[in-house]
Amino acid sequence: MNISSISINHLTEPLGFEYQSLHISFKVEAESFLEVQKQVVIAINDSGEPIYQSDFIPYDTNAFDLDLDLLPRTRYQVTVNLKTGDGAIISGQTFFETGKCHEAFTANWIANKDKSLANTLFRSAITIDKEVVKARLYMAALGVYETSIDGQKVGDEFLAPGFTAYDKWVQVQTYDITASLSLGKHELLISTADGWYKGKMGFEDGGKANIYGDQHRAIAEYHITYADGSGEVFVTDESWETTVGQVTASSIYYGEDLDATLDISGWGPVIVLDEDKTVLQDRLSPPLRIQERLDVQKIIKTPAGETVLDFGQNQAGILEFYNREPKGTKLTFQMGEILQEGNFYRDNLRHARAAFEYISDGEEKWVRPSFTYYGYRYVKVEGNQQPIQAEDFKAAVIYSDMAETGHIRTQNAKVNRLFDNIIWGQKSNFFDVPTDCPQRDERLGWTGDADVFSSTAVFNMNSYAFFRKWLKDVAIEQQANDGRVPHYAPAIGDTGGGAAVWGDATTVVPWTLYKTYGDASILREHFDNMKAWVDWIGNHTDKENLWIGQFQFGDWLALDGENPALPTGKTDEDFIASVYYYYSATIVANAAELIGKDTDAKGYRQLADQILAAIRAEFITKTGRMAIDTQTAYALALQFNLVPDDQLERVATDLVARLKKDDDHLKTGFVGTPFINQVLSQHGYHKLATKIFLLEDLPSWLYAVNMDATTVWERWNSVMPDGLMNPEGMNSLNHYSIGAIMDWAYRYILGLRHQENGYQKLTFAPEFDYRLNAVEGCFDSVYGPVEVSYQIEADENHRIQLRLTVPFGMTVAVNLPRSEGQAVLINNQSQTGGQFEVTAGVYDISYIPSQDYVERYTADTPAEVIMANEELVAKIDAIDPVLDFFRKDPGAIHSGLGKMSLAKLNLLLPFIKISDENLAKVEQLLTETAILSQR
Repeated sequence: MNISSISINHLTEPLGFEYQSLHISFKVEAESFLEVQKQVVIAINDSGEPIYQSDFIPYDTNAFDLDLDLLPRTRYQVTVNLKTGDGAIISGQTFFETGKCHEAFTANWIANKDKSLANTLFRSAITIDKEVVKARLYMAALGVYETSIDGQKVGDEFLAPGFTAYDKWVQVQTYDITASLSLGKHELLISTADGWYKGKMGFEDGGKANIYGDQHRAIAEYHITYADGSGEVFVTDESWETTVGQVTASSIYYGEDLDATLDISGWGPVIVLDEDKTVLQDRLSPPLRIQERLDVQKIIKTPAGETVLDFGQNQAGILEFYNREPKGTKLTFQMGEILQEGNFYRDNLRHARAAFEYISDGEEKWVRPSFTYYGYRYVKVEGNQQPIQAEDFKAAVIYSDMAETGHIRTQNAKVNRLFDNIIWGQKSNFFDVPTDCPQRDERLGWTGDADVFSSTAVFNMNSYAFFRKWLKDVAIEQQANDGRVPHYAPAIGDTGGGAAVWGDATTVVPWTLYKTYGDASILREHFDNMKAWVDWIGNHTDKENLWIGQFQFGDWLALDGENPALPTGKTDEDFIASVYYYYSATIVANAAELIGKDTDAKGYRQLADQILAAIRAEFITKTGRMAIDTQTAYALALQFNLVPDDQLERVATDLVARLKKDDDHLKTGFVGTPFINQVLSQHGYHKLATKIFLLEDLPSWLYAVNMDATTVWERWNSVMPDGLMNPEGMNSLNHYSIGAIMDWAYRYILGLRHQENGYQKLTFAPEFDYRLNAVEGCFDSVYGPVEVSYQIEADENHRIQLRLTVPFGMTVAVNLPRSEGQAVLINNQSQTGGQFEVTAGVYDISYIPSQDYVERYTADTPAEVIMANEELVAKIDAIDPVLDFFRKDPGAIHSGLGKMSLAKLNLLLPFIKISDENLAKVEQLLTETAILSQR
């Protein structure tokens, strides 16, 4: 047994973060569970005596919640001890360090009197004449900044201090600069650019400039402790100097222009600003870092004569290149997501210039932009005099620092690519705020996208700290608007807000975090905001207990809308709004109960009951018939249990009937898509859910994969079947909303169905399907990784072989389908039935299901299904080349012809000319053949 990791507020060794609450969690590695006691000890580093020491208490959870008065600028050592029954002690250590806390800044904001500068530099010099044992830099700047000591960048993060409502709060970064300060003189440099603060932001007419301010500024304190015990503080003040840097233009949408030939001179005195310092707060944002680097996969010479680099993956970050150009050469790099007819394309970026221009100083070196970022796969290169070499370019992928915690792999390569695309979409858009897209003139923290994707996000990556920061962005906007939630946060001065689903992010996201991580501090921290949102709805509706009469996005980008000009879908907007009113009221009631606010719990429970009764009266008959015949309406009714239990089966049947009318293809948008597969699988229609999931024509998830997508698109048809971009002006190839399907995959394919208290208890109940007959995956929970792999064997019994790995501290209730009365082997021990409970360990499970999962072809099987099985096609060819038609015209398989049986095709297309005898042989072959995935 050992303690493998300890987290502080779900971060590893955090430096300078805000610790309003202190949640210490740990993971234990052990081959099996045994009773232990736990203890936590907190000490100021090197002080010896602990400032806090708990008693040894029975291990009930893997966390401690503490309320301590923390000192500013102090490192705390954390020790977690476990005591076994025989008295042995197992220990693990980590640390966290406070920033300025509530200590006022003695430094001042400094600026250049010229507000028009695109790149403002500030410098000072210090002399160190004693040995340094500890040095910290506490600083912020507006808009975005990089800082260096003696020409070496401090830290490894980008676009600090992050994206916030700067008039309300500015995050302070803490840097350990001990190694940078040896004896002697040192130059301190700060470089600033517009960023989100001063650059154009917004999605109308290319955005608006100077939303939060019109002048770069910086503030910094260098705290130094010497070996003799003395200390010294250097601060930004009137002694600093300032000038203009080599970046001649820069902003988030624009990109960056860098003239390396410019001489940095003309230093003059700074001006000291009498600006508010109370907005300065210790950080919440995980840093934006280069997380990986991608190589050029191909250098393309397009039909238009352009030179284009293909990195093979749509992503977000910056371009790095090795400069070999002579002095004065102007290189221009433009970013794009897709080629059109083989040529470079960027029209979907709208007003975003998204380029990097560099004027060479003649030095051979690596070059990159510093104060912007791009969403791209392709880069058009212009102006080069030297030959382009692939090894001279890297795509530096940047996203907020979050560990990947989940993955799923199947035997289906296209499904695996889809899951990769979903995770890449999350990486690209979890960029300090959960943006809608990383490439065009938008990149805003849309609340609706975050709402519908949050349950998938927390499976894929450790998103707690990321969402906690963004929830503060949301809360700040709420507090300025009587509880109303903005459409996006930070709201950059936009006055819109108050829409269902979008606004409900303020309740849904904290609740999702609590359920996943078991940390109720997020509910205590945001309870007033959650409550204020529900109250705001109640005060802004035209009908009591329903949400009626307000602007709504509806089922955004649904395909069943009757007005093509309004992408809100056919599902009644008031119905959607009222359902989410009910959902948010329920969440507030549940949260109140958890954190001991009994009066609120009772009041909001009563409100939720009243809303539910009103929904039933307005939109559902007494026998369970929905007044709204859309896929999304049925999905919401089932997801949120809007009908009594005895009517759920009827609603599920009606949903299946609705899907049949729609050829089993989705018509759903942002609201219905995350839930429809979930409710189908939950109510006994997993086979249909899997069919929908595996479709490859429009609309489907795998359609985009077939069209070479490497991220998730904004629209089902962002790229048309002919390869051309959808002409709609709002079109991104790197969104994440419809990637919410991966939540269904974790729950129903992998089987991580229900959990309690941050995965302390888990129900493992996979739904098997032969079309996904080999699956493996993992979710690294706060207790450790729960791992699953299974195979449906192709032998005559179609035995299921399964391995389940359970971490220490987690109890798993296993519920295997079609196992009633069957002999189930668990680590070679036999029992009857597949319902049992396990704790920490590795479990090899094997059983023959009471009904196998193999699907078999029939005489009515569509040609497109047959063509997917190369082995079967070869056998049919041996009887008759009836399928030659599709080989000669591959596009026909995705047309209406591909949906017909061979017999119908023979009647419709007489030139196929298959004889009755051969047709009978082919149909006999079909009925004898099992459908096995060949992908």
